Amino acid sequence: MTSVTDDLPLAADFPRATVEDWRKLVDGVLKGAPFEKLVGKTYDGLKIDPLYPRARGVAPVVGRAAAAPWQIVQRIDHPDAAAANAQALQDLENGATGLALVFAGGNGAHGFGLEPSADAVAKILKDIHLDAGIGIELQIGPQSRMAAIHVAEYVKSNGIDPAACDIRFGLDPLAACAVWGHSPYTWEEILPAVTGGIKGLAALGFKGPFASADGRVIHDAGGSEVQELAFVLACGLAYLRAIEGAGVALEQAQGMVYARLAADADQFLTMAKFRALRLLWARVEAACGLTPKPLFIAADTAWRMLTQRDPYVNMLRATIATFAAGLAGANAITVLPHTLALGLPDPFARRVARNTQLLLLEESNLAKVSDPAAGAGGIETLTAQLCEVAWALFQESEKAGGAFAALQQGLFQSKVAAARKARDANIAKRRDVLTGASEFPNLHESETAVLKATPVALTPYGEQKCKFDALPPIRLAEPFEALRDKSDAALKARGARPKVFLANLGTPANFTARATFAKSFFEAGGIQAADSEGLVDPAKLVAAFKASGAELACLCSSDKVYAEHAEATARALQTAGARHIYLAGRPTDAEAALRAAGVTGFVFAGGDALATLQDAYRGMEQP
Repeated sequence: MTSVTDDLPLAADFPRATVEDWRKLVDGVLKGAPFEKLVGKTYDGLKIDPLYPRARGVAPVVGRAAAAPWQIVQRIDHPDAAAANAQALQDLENGATGLALVFAGGNGAHGFGLEPSADAVAKILKDIHLDAGIGIELQIGPQSRMAAIHVAEYVKSNGIDPAACDIRFGLDPLAACAVWGHSPYTWEEILPAVTGGIKGLAALGFKGPFASADGRVIHDAGGSEVQELAFVLACGLAYLRAIEGAGVALEQAQGMVYARLAADADQFLTMAKFRALRLLWARVEAACGLTPKPLFIAADTAWRMLTQRDPYVNMLRATIATFAAGLAGANAITVLPHTLALGLPDPFARRVARNTQLLLLEESNLAKVSDPAAGAGGIETLTAQLCEVAWALFQESEKAGGAFAALQQGLFQSKVAAARKARDANIAKRRDVLTGASEFPNLHESETAVLKATPVALTPYGEQKCKFDALPPIRLAEPFEALRDKSDAALKARGARPKVFLANLGTPANFTARATFAKSFFEAGGIQAADSEGLVDPAKLVAAFKASGAELACLCSSDKVYAEHAEATARALQTAGARHIYLAGRPTDAEAALRAAGVTGFVFAGGDALATLQDAYRGMEQP
């Protein structure tokens, strides 16, 4: 009998495939188009080839312990302390192994968050066994900074051994400064407060980590992977220096800093980013004369990728993000509930967020393999590219004087603004697809349930002594959602949404493809498409247009039919009172004649859909 360890020569009877063989097949499909058409680029300008050979001689990137699962962290952010406690207990009873206590004013609060008072902290933590291996992560801001002290006091007052607790305290004034765009204190004034807090917590017996380098600040503001990595390095090193400068041995300070990264639906870039951070931080440690140790990396699924429209697609986005972060070695993952962009998530949304991780860990066993991307040519190449370019940007921030000085000089902000501008342009042109928002909209979706709660009111924090450009969080779908909101307002006020009449010319074979495209195009902006039968008689089309109640019209057909009937149809629709007349298809040599006949715009793949839709609303709003 053949041993199970013997190689099975399944491909022995087939010739070995080469890159040249593959290239011949690709060139046949391209039919003369340049090969570069298949080469992608990230927002950092990193090249992504369509095919990579296996990377040989590489070692896995060390992250979690072998076969160890990541912490399943559940977000706790209900403003009512008793309700927050009930949520926390339910999550822990149903599979969560950690809790992210998101306090009002924290970078990830997004409008809600826990009350940071001592009384509220005691209610939130009631009956939670903090010394039973549960991971606790505090997400706080300057206005809620005392929550960290209150948590420590709760532990001591209840006779719990601080060393037995797994608490990440989340002290991160740099992130707050970046989001706000100002600080009431200089960096020299901030340092004693931060390091004093860290030394005080350590003296009580807490093992930390205490200071957080939060890359979500960059990601939430629309920045790139390189910018996020460089910011984390800059902040992490700033805290490491500060702690050492306060008299803590560098070897001890090494374990007092951890990182947060955003995980989004770009699976390969997310995996490469997490792997790159470990390699980059090890380089920082080595430069400090330290023996590198695996950095603790907490992941949040990305805020900016959430949509209010068709929010159930957010479940898929979160699953991909969790999959990528988990495979790339994240130590803890928090899944933002799929309805968070709409309000405070209800029990169903929280359950889905929790089960997303449970399924990947318990049923798919993703944690059983350490760094499965090791040796994959594409991901290894992308990881190396991210390391190289992020290190260069990190060095720029160091030359500027460190993280705080770099923020004051606008170093990070200018680069984030450039990346966001490019990203916004691609979203407007629907090159970056937001399913349910910019593509495949559903104007008849039912209302999604969220909880009703009154956010915690916080007092303003200090004067704006140091001012610089802010990095506020955004969601990529917001421009399209604003148009959908206008449509909803019109429906509520007048009983009907704005409409576009699809003037389908010829037979279904002529118009179906472009009519389908036009319907999705306009409804992404909340403009309901009124379909029509295939006609070429202008009088009949005008009658159908008037019967539809639409203010806009869009010609849909083939180029051949357009050549015969588009001009006459456009003139007839213009005479009938259409405010805007569009043609589904790219402008051709006949553009001037069509515009003279009344066509005011063209809708096609790659065109600026957002600008076209905004212009349509402006036209409809004119008296």
